[in-house]
Amino acid sequence: MGDDPPGALEKTGEAVRRRVLGDAHVDRAQASTTAFDEPFQTLITRAAWGTVWSRPEFTLRERSIVTIALLAALGHHDELAMHVRATANTGATPEDVREALLHVAIYAGVPAANTAIKIAKKVYADLGRTWPEGGDTP
Repeated sequence: MGDDPPGALEKTGEAVRRRVLGDAHVDRAQASTTAFDEPFQTLITRAAWGTVWSRPEFTLRERSIVTIALLAALGHHDELAMHVRATANTGATPEDVREALLHVAIYAGVPAANTAIKIAKKVYADLGRTWPEGGDTP
């Protein structure tokens, strides 16, 4: 990545961030950026979005699933909710999220998965996604 022209990681990162999180989210984040957190915003745009999320080895769907599992396992609830909302843009389905959270239960613990499932269900409900009683989705 050292051979990239100046600003290339920011440009790529912003494009991927917008594709995953949506324009409204990124616009809000940019509007609330101050001199204090601007270096952090630049860092995540370059590193997370411009370097990692833009790699071709995983699809956005696959990165979304991995990210949700990691955030759930680590207990990062606000970021987890944001990434569950972002599945509308990445192609990860509620079934994908459910399977990721089952892995969390086994490898990171039932309490972490239980909390993450509650968060995912709330996000889906807020988005108007409901399932029939006894349905096969979360």
